[in-house]
Amino acid sequence: MTHRSFYSRLTDQLASLSQSVGQRESSPLPKALNRLLDTQYSHYRNKIQSWERKQREHLVFINQWAHQMKTPLSVIEMITHNEDDERLKSISEEVDRMRHGIEMMLYTARLETFEQDFSVEAVSLRHIVSEAVHEYKRLFIRSHVYPEVNIDEGFIVQTDAKWLRFIVMQLLSNAIKYSTGKGNTVTVSALKRNGVHVLEIRDQGVGIPKSDQKRVFQAFYTGTNGRSFKESTGMGLFLANEVAKRLELKLELESAVGEGTAVSIIFGNNLTSL
Repeated sequence: MTHRSFYSRLTDQLASLSQSVGQRESSPLPKALNRLLDTQYSHYRNKIQSWERKQREHLVFINQWAHQMKTPLSVIEMITHNEDDERLKSISEEVDRMRHGIEMMLYTARLETFEQDFSVEAVSLRHIVSEAVHEYKRLFIRSHVYPEVNIDEGFIVQTDAKWLRFIVMQLLSNAIKYSTGKGNTVTVSALKRNGVHVLEIRDQGVGIPKSDQKRVFQAFYTGTNGRSFKESTGMGLFLANEVAKRLELKLELESAVGEGTAVSIIFGNNLTSL
């Protein structure tokens, strides 16, 4: 009888870690176990708090470094802007690549604190896509790939504009990369499919082998195409999918080798047409 509550605690599954501490027992064995659990829990909390502090400091450093790097990149872009020298054009292209790499790193760092950097508002799909296409205009030209936007002005999304733009840019980047030199079109369309609203980004590039399609949303997975296209990091689709899940959206991919790839952003009931 003196160990009844002690045996109950050993038998019942804990709903949370805090339930294992703060118990008051009178018998020697339960008291000793309680002291041990309280001490372990205290060490655990201290370690967690230490790692959370280090993570916050790391995030602050990443943010500061990224913003510091944007300044010299902007200066370089101003110097090389509207110059006919082919060498300066090449520098501009590399500046674009560096800027997009910094943006990806910045968004990756912010993903862990997504809830603190999130604001829902009415956003025009056409406006978001137009911004992303404009951002990649030099990449489109350099890659001999042409954008085609088929989105009515009336499609309005209730979501976070910044994070949705990030998803679209990652998908556009992939579409351009795997269509380089083919002179084909990357088409972005808003449509209704099976009663659900969808934003689709479709390219006419190399396509993804069927064996790779189930793994393309995994971190650092580059697949067959990644070994052929050396700039592939295996992070673009992974990050886009992680952000989509946090926005309560869904990404779907269909592809055929030699025919191209289509990635759809499924909005469900979050989209209305005016």
